[in-house]
Amino acid sequence: MTLSRPETGQSVTFRKTMSVAEQGFFTGISGNLGGLYVDRRQAQAQGLADMAVFELAAGALFTTALARLAGPGWRIEAISYRFARAIVLGETVAATATVAHTNGTLTCLLSGMIGEDEVIAGEARMAPVRVAEDV
Repeated sequence: MTLSRPETGQSVTFRKTMSVAEQGFFTGISGNLGGLYVDRRQAQAQGLADMAVFELAAGALFTTALARLAGPGWRIEAISYRFARAIVLGETVAATATVAHTNGTLTCLLSGMIGEDEVIAGEARMAPVRVAEDV
């Protein structure tokens, strides 16, 4: 099977406003009940306008951009993020994945913007899906 492969420089952006609904779902998935994420008063006491968005929930937006960029037959092999600041509920994150280079895998640079500010930076490597062979 031959996989289609995006070209170097090609990018996809996925935008989403982070809401209380996502916060609730991620709390249920992760079990994280940290006050910064689930208690508005605690978050405001730390100087935030509202509760902080779970970093991995914000980072998950890149999975949509990566899937749309690479297409079927590709999976995330490795991913890393750096968060410049806390993201709060109600902010819209524009998650962009850009192909940096291709070989047997795809290496993509990740940039998460809120307005003109880059709040997330990272890198992902996409690999072809391989089915485990019977032993």
